Amino acid sequence: MFKDLDPILHSQLRLAVMSLLISVKEAEFTYLKEQTSASAGNLSVQIQKLKEAGYIDVIKQFKDNYPQTICRITPQGVKAFEEYVKNLQTYLK
Repeated sequence: MFKDLDPILHSQLRLAVMSLLISVKEAEFTYLKEQTSASAGNLSVQIQKLKEAGYIDVIKQFKDNYPQTICRITPQGVKAFEEYVKNLQTYLK
């Protein structure tokens, strides 16, 4: 009856990051930090876990001589997020 929930997405901060990226497709690290109110260190760790799972791509570059980190959701990430939401709904019925 109840479906298993993806442990990668079941973390509050990782779920928040994925929820933001599902709507905007890609976002700068600073935007994600502001929206989630997470510390830079914690957010970095959680982004790395999402990257290792293949749910997001992380692009590091420079913009006006400042480092810029962009996170982009992958097709695998979209699929995992949609599956997570579908499985979560089994708990709400």
